[in-house]
Amino acid sequence: MPAEKKSSAKKPKPKKLESGAPGAAAKPRRTAGRAKAPAAAKRAARPDRGKSSLRSVILAALDDMKALEVKILDVRDLTDIADYMVIASGTSDRHVRSVAQRVVEKAKEAGFRPHGVEGQQDGDWVLIDLHEMIVHVMLPRVREFYGLEKLWDMTAKRAARA
Repeated sequence: MPAEKKSSAKKPKPKKLESGAPGAAAKPRRTAGRAKAPAAAKRAARPDRGKSSLRSVILAALDDMKALEVKILDVRDLTDIADYMVIASGTSDRHVRSVAQRVVEKAKEAGFRPHGVEGQQDGDWVLIDLHEMIVHVMLPRVREFYGLEKLWDMTAKRAARA
């Protein structure tokens, strides 16, 4: 049997649109010269962003994971790095890591991106920087050793001055 020859006449190919699928609706192309919207405009477009909302997200995540001895310190008058510090304890290094991971997950779901997370590997003390709030999740022995409540507590500082 002789091999069939392909015809030299070219068939017209269906036009592929921007999405790559024939017949699909074209998507507008983004040009290189177009600037992205400023970050402030993006933040303003998101409803439900505020300190009280972030606070409730953090407290709900800590409560959900059964964190121990949760304490919120108002440090606005003491430092510019944050408005509030949240200190909580976990029962083991695994529990500390899990609590910290849940705080990060819930904060991201609510639209708050952490600036940084430190100490996730060791699990003795995990610090989560959420810009206006800093969350410390620690083992009880580490919490007692460093005494962050005494260091940052405003009422203790006022009593010492008097």
